[in-house]
Amino acid sequence: MATAPQVEEVAGRTSAKKFDVIVVGAGLSGIAAARYLKTRTPQKTFTILESRDRIGGTWDLFRFPGVRSDSDMHTLGYSFRPWPSVQSIGGGPVILQYIRDTARADQSDRQIRFGHRVVKASWNSAGACWTLDVAVAPEGIVERFTCGFLLMCTGYYDYADGYLPDWPERERFKGRFVHPQHWPDDLDYAGKRVVIIGSGATAVTLAPAMAETAAHVIMLQRSPTYIVARPAIDPLASWAKRRLPASLAAPLLRWKNILLGMWFFNYARKKPETVKKQIAQGVRRFLGPDYDIETHFTPRYNPWDQRLCLVPDADFFQAIRSGKLSVATDHIERFTETGLRLRSGQTLDADIIVSATGLKLQMMGGMDVEVDGRSVDFAKTMNYKGTMYSDVPNLASAFGYTNASWTLKCELTARYVCRLLNYMDAKGYAYGTPRQLDPSLGERPTLDFTSGYILRARDVLPKQGTRRPWRLHQNYLQDLVWLRFGRVADKAMEFVPKRS
Repeated sequence: MATAPQVEEVAGRTSAKKFDVIVVGAGLSGIAAARYLKTRTPQKTFTILESRDRIGGTWDLFRFPGVRSDSDMHTLGYSFRPWPSVQSIGGGPVILQYIRDTARADQSDRQIRFGHRVVKASWNSAGACWTLDVAVAPEGIVERFTCGFLLMCTGYYDYADGYLPDWPERERFKGRFVHPQHWPDDLDYAGKRVVIIGSGATAVTLAPAMAETAAHVIMLQRSPTYIVARPAIDPLASWAKRRLPASLAAPLLRWKNILLGMWFFNYARKKPETVKKQIAQGVRRFLGPDYDIETHFTPRYNPWDQRLCLVPDADFFQAIRSGKLSVATDHIERFTETGLRLRSGQTLDADIIVSATGLKLQMMGGMDVEVDGRSVDFAKTMNYKGTMYSDVPNLASAFGYTNASWTLKCELTARYVCRLLNYMDAKGYAYGTPRQLDPSLGERPTLDFTSGYILRARDVLPKQGTRRPWRLHQNYLQDLVWLRFGRVADKAMEFVPKRS
C-alpha cells in the first residue's frame, strides 16, 4: 500500500483555499454541476478539483477501439447544450470533444484545477465546513481546501484498476494481455488472433472494432448477455433537425427517448418472457436460423435484471456473419502458453487476450471521509433522494441511472443541490444533514441489479429504504417531480442555523 502524502507548506502558494462549494471531478457530471452552480447559485464561489490532467472523466480514460456510448446521445447529452448530431450512439472521441466544448462554452474549464486528487475530506460541525486534503501533481504534496458544501462527481468505479479475476496460470501466457481500462497505445492487433474475455458493453464494443483488422476475434463469455441492435442514426432526429428549429427539435428528441426508454424498461419488467422472445427474434434475424441462439444469446436472467447491450447498425452481428468474429460460451480452466484451455476441453489460441471483465466499484473516488472525527463507512449509510447520505452533512454525489442515461440523473442532482443551497441561504441555515430515524423503514441494496460488478460491491455501496425519501426509483419522471418540485425541508432533513 502506498504511503499517504504528507501535508506541507509550499512556497508561494496559499496553504488554505476557501470556497462555498467544491466539485470533485471534471467529467460528464462535473461539467453539468458547474453549469448549474454558475447559473442557479451565482452568489456562490466554487472550484472543480480533477485528479487527472484533462477534462472528460470516463470518456478521457477509456481509449480502447470502438469505445462509444451505451445510451442514446440525445439523453446522454446535456439538456442545456443539446447533442448536435443525428447519431444516436456516439463514439468516445466525439463525446469527449462534446464535453470539452461544453466546458469551454460555459467557461467552466476556467474553474478546473487539474492534477488535484482529494485524499481525505473531513467535516467539522462547529465550523460548518469541509476540509479537504488534496494531493497536487506532480510532487504529490498535499494542500488544504475548505468549503461549505461538497459535490462529488467522481463516478462510481475505480479509475486506477479494473476488475480482474484470479485465473489459474495466467502468467504462463506468452502473448499480450490487456485490460481495456488501460489500453496501451502501442498495441498492434492487425492480423493477430484475439480473444476477448467478457460479454458486457465493453466486450460487445471491442469485438467488432478489433475484428475489422484482426485475423480473427473470439468473444469468450461465461454466460450470454441481451444484445439489441438499433440504428446508429435516429430517423426522427434526421427529420426533426431538417424540419424543425433547434429549440423544438432538441427537447422533442430528448423526451421521445426518455419516454421510450422508460416504457421499454417497464414493459420488460412486466412481460419478461415476451421481451425475451422479441430480443431472440431480433438476433435470429441477423444471424440466421442455423445459428445457436440458445447457447450464445439466451441469458439465464430476465431482460433488465442486468443492463442491455446496444449495438449500432448491428455491427456486432455483422462481424459474426462476415466470419471475422465468433462467440464461445464456456468457462476458463486455465491459461496456457498459447492461449486458453476451457472446461469443455476446447483450446483457444491467441496472440492477444483482452480482459473485458468489468469495473471495480468505488465510493467517493476512493477518498477517506470523516464527520466530526468519525470515519464514514458509506456501506452503512442510507441514500437520501438518490443524492445525499444519512448522517453526512452538506455532501451530495452524482450517481446516474442504471436503466437510462447517466446524465439525466446527474443534471437533476446538480439542480437539487442548487435548490438546497439557495434554500439554506434564504433560511439562514449553515448545513443540512439527512437523518434516518424511522425504525420501521425497511432496507434494500441501492442497486437492484444482478450484474457481477454490482454484486461484488454490495459491501461498498450505501443502502436504500423502502419508501421516500430513502427509496431510489430509477425513474426519471418521478425524480424530476421529487427533486425539482418536492419540498426541500422534509422530516428527514435536519438543518442547523448559522452562528451569529
